[in-house]
Amino acid sequence: MNDIDDNVIQFWNVWVDALRHTNKKLLAYLSYMIERLIQMKIILRPTGSIYLHCDPTCSHYIKVIMDSIFTEANFRNEIVWHYGKWSNDARIFQQNHDTIFFYSYSDEYVFNRQFQDSRDKKKKVEIGYQVNRPKGVKQLIVYDREKAQMKIKEGNYDKVVYRDTDDLGVPMHDTWHDINLINSQAKERLGYPTQKPLKLLERIIETSSNEGDVVFDPFCGCGTTLEASENLRRKWIGIDVAIHAIKRVSANRLKERCKLIEGEHYEISGIPRSMEQAEDLWRRDKYQFQKWAVEMIDGFVTARKTNDGGVDGRLYFSNGDDLNAMKLEVKGGNTIRIESLRALAGIIDEQDYPMGGFISRKTLGRMQKRNFNDFCRTKGTIFIDGKEYARLQVLCVEEILNGKRFDTPLTRGKSTTDQLGLFDDSENN
Repeated sequence: MNDIDDNVIQFWNVWVDALRHTNKKLLAYLSYMIERLIQMKIILRPTGSIYLHCDPTCSHYIKVIMDSIFTEANFRNEIVWHYGKWSNDARIFQQNHDTIFFYSYSDEYVFNRQFQDSRDKKKKVEIGYQVNRPKGVKQLIVYDREKAQMKIKEGNYDKVVYRDTDDLGVPMHDTWHDINLINSQAKERLGYPTQKPLKLLERIIETSSNEGDVVFDPFCGCGTTLEASENLRRKWIGIDVAIHAIKRVSANRLKERCKLIEGEHYEISGIPRSMEQAEDLWRRDKYQFQKWAVEMIDGFVTARKTNDGGVDGRLYFSNGDDLNAMKLEVKGGNTIRIESLRALAGIIDEQDYPMGGFISRKTLGRMQKRNFNDFCRTKGTIFIDGKEYARLQVLCVEEILNGKRFDTPLTRGKSTTDQLGLFDDSENN
């Protein structure tokens, strides 16, 4: 199995069996990571390296997995990223660090040495520093001739050595305490709870790649790795399971911070842009289809895959000073029944939601569309900021691909049609 020793696989089997009975959630996460780390090794170049960031909760498990896949011989560092944050009253030591595992593919890996400032570097540069050599020789190391002149005269040194300031520096060690968490008010912050500082990614990329090399981030999220790679003149590839992260967050970040335009400087692929591609996604992964449909209309997906109470996502909008949401349900089956629409109507009534949105994979026929419209009209309308909106609305995937959106305070003025009538059924009039 991809050059993994049979003994390791036997060990994994014992491990899996134990976790299956003690911690199924952890087992699911580790299985997920094993599958992806194996693929990372397959595509990694002989001169390449891989960095994996995790918190102390699972770092010991991840280390064993990476030793098995990339081998212990290719383990380079366990980097401790130490950061400051507000203290709390927990009866434990403050948890102020994460772990970054650094492995290479082989011994022929790229490593551009990094340096860090020592505490007294400024003083050393300005006035030099004394070294006592054997046999009582007093030697002064000087980096700035002008600023060190007074010390040279007063010190009566046996030897003065002049060096370039580039020679002064402490090789970077494996505890990084000079990079903090992103401040809540920082321009860099995009609202992702797992967002990493740009400086952290730039240090990693600068260390293990050269200009023109390819940097790949399989969990690119809000695009920090992509921006860091662009800043350092690397080529980059980023993927993420969240379509919203790719379409909105990463793309906007590249546009605003790097001045890159989709279609001109980079391409986005893998997101359905036609009915044929949407159908293919539904056949391959129904949950990802559901996520795609919700995110296509700028909604936020419900975290649960099951037992979601008939709610697959929410489309948030403001109502004066309040934040409201349209509850969303996605139906991907081959037969779409009006009972599903009635169930959604019951949910928004029961939970007192102002609006509900129903998304159908299948395009509804003429009579079916009329029946759905008639039922939606029975749920009435709602006035928000003096404007009228239908409480219950329906969209088909084909309409979404053509640019149509639910009519809410968030989208009004951006929709391609007036959606107060739920469906454009003028063809029936």
